[in-house]
Amino acid sequence: MNGEPALMPPGSGVELPDAPIGVVGAGTMGQGIAQVAAGGGMHVRLFDVADGAAERAVNRIGDLLKRAVDRGRSTQQSASETLRRLEPVHDLEELADCFMVIEAAPEDLAIKQDLFRDLAALCGPDTIIATNTSSIPVTAVASGIDNPERVVGMHFFNPVPLMKLVEVIAGMNSGARALAATREVARRMGREPIDAADGPGFLVNRCSRPFLLEAQRLMQERVADHHLIDRIARLGGGFRMGPFELSDLVGIDVGYDIARSFYELSHNEPRWQPTGIPPRLIAAGRLGRKSRRGYYTYDAEGRYRDEDPSARLPESASGQVEIIGQTTLADQLRRLAEGTGYTVVGREDGTSGPRALVIDARIANAGTGIHNPAGPVAVLCAGNSLAEASAGKDYAGFHCLPPMGETRLVELTRGTATSEFTAGATAHFFHAIGMHVVWVGDTPGLVLGACTSSGSATPPASCWAGSSAS
Repeated sequence: MNGEPALMPPGSGVELPDAPIGVVGAGTMGQGIAQVAAGGGMHVRLFDVADGAAERAVNRIGDLLKRAVDRGRSTQQSASETLRRLEPVHDLEELADCFMVIEAAPEDLAIKQDLFRDLAALCGPDTIIATNTSSIPVTAVASGIDNPERVVGMHFFNPVPLMKLVEVIAGMNSGARALAATREVARRMGREPIDAADGPGFLVNRCSRPFLLEAQRLMQERVADHHLIDRIARLGGGFRMGPFELSDLVGIDVGYDIARSFYELSHNEPRWQPTGIPPRLIAAGRLGRKSRRGYYTYDAEGRYRDEDPSARLPESASGQVEIIGQTTLADQLRRLAEGTGYTVVGREDGTSGPRALVIDARIANAGTGIHNPAGPVAVLCAGNSLAEASAGKDYAGFHCLPPMGETRLVELTRGTATSEFTAGATAHFFHAIGMHVVWVGDTPGLVLGACTSSGSATPPASCWAGSSAS
C-alpha cells in the first residue's frame, strides 16, 4: 500500500508529489478528512494517539461507504478504492514521508503547538503541515517551529463528506507554495477552497458565533425554547438546521472549546462571551449526536424531531389593510395581501373606513408617527423591541425576512398592552397570506433578527435588499 501511486486528476495546474497525505486525529473531523482525501485519489495514513482509534475510524468509514453504495449514492468500485487508500498507522514517525500532514487534534493551542513541533522535527523541511483549527490563529500554531512558511490553516466543516467548503488560512509566515498546494489538495478532495484571514474564527466561524451565542441567550432569557428557535431558523431564515441542531452535530464540547478560544483571543470581547448552557450539558454527558443526547435526544436512526410542516396555502380574505413603509418587505406584503383579496390602502390616498390591520413595515422608526390608526396595529421589530416601538400602545410586533413566499414563517410578539383583538388580527393576516405563525418573547429583532445580526440589534441591510429605512 505504501508505494501505491496516488490518482492525481488534473486540477489547477499545481503539481502535487506522488506521496501519501497524513491525518493526525481520528475523531469526527479527522475521520471525515481522511475519507474525502482517500475519495479524492490520495493515499492516506491516519494516526491517533489513542490505541485502536485509527482502525475504528477506518471501519466507520467503511460502514459509511457501504451505506452510500446501498443507497445508490456511490458505486462498489469507488467505495472499495477509497477504502483501499486508507491506512491506519500506530506511530507518528510513519508520517515522516508524507508530503502533507493535516492536524485534527483538540482545540487547544498548547496541544497543537507540541504536535507541530514534533511533526516539524520528524518530517522533511518541505512537508506542508496544515491545522484544522476552528478558531486559533494559524500564526500562533506555527510559533516556534522551523520553516514556518510550510504551516497553513485548512479548516473543514462537519460533516466533512457533506460540507464542500474549506477555508485556507495564511499565517503571517505561510508561504505561497504551501498555500497553493493546500488549495489544490482541497480541490482533489472535491471541496471548494476559499482564502480567509488569520484571526479568531477566520470567516465562517466568525459569522456563526452570533448565530449560536445569541440563540443560547434567547433561550436563557426565555424568549423561545430551543425547539422553536431552530424551527424559526429553518422556516423563517432558510437555514438547513437551526443553531441548536448545529451545536449537537458539531459536538457541544467542541463548540464550547471554540467559544472559549474565541473569547480569549478577542481579549474578552463581551459579545463573544460564552453562556453557561454548554458546560452544564457537558457535565451531564450530553455532547450532542455523538452521545445521542444534547439539546435533543436521538433514537437509533438518528431521529430527534418531527418533520417541518409543509407550506401554508393562502386563504381568501377581505377588508382594508394599510401597510406603511417603502421597503422591499412592505412591497412584498402588499403584493401578497392583494393576492388574497385584501384591499391595500395608504394614508395618502384619502381612503376611509376601518382597517383589518395597520402594518408598519419600516426598518427604522417602526411604531412612530402612527396617529389615530383606523384598526389594530402590527409593527416590525427589526431594530428595536415591541416595548420600544409601541411605547405602551395596543400594538403587536412581528418579524420576518424577504423574499416573502420563500420565507414560510413569521414571528409575532405581544406586550403588556397588546389586546387579544390586536394579537388575533395580526395572526389572522399572516395566516391569510400563507405564513406559519409562532409567538415568541419580546426582544430587539425577535429570534431571527437577533441570531443573524452579528451581535447588533439591527439585521444587516442585505436582509431587505434594495430597501430603504423609510
